[in-house]
Amino acid sequence: MFTFQNAYNGFLGPLIYINSQDKFTVQLGLAAFRGIYTTGYHLLMAASVFTLAPIIILFIFAQRYFVESISLTGSKG
Repeated sequence: MFTFQNAYNGFLGPLIYINSQDKFTVQLGLAAFRGIYTTGYHLLMAASVFTLAPIIILFIFAQRYFVESISLTGSKG
């Protein structure tokens, strides 16, 4: 989960290596919503919700395993 989230939220690496806007990652696309003089915060927040959707869906399906691993590490005996 943490590896997926780290790769999905990567910003600096793709910013350095990718030159074409057609190949931008999700986070670079979000940064493109910011203008030089103004920022459309309503569009930026709507796009942010869509970028969180895959991570939330992954958590919902894997929640059982997260809870199980937490309960196993926290028990004594």
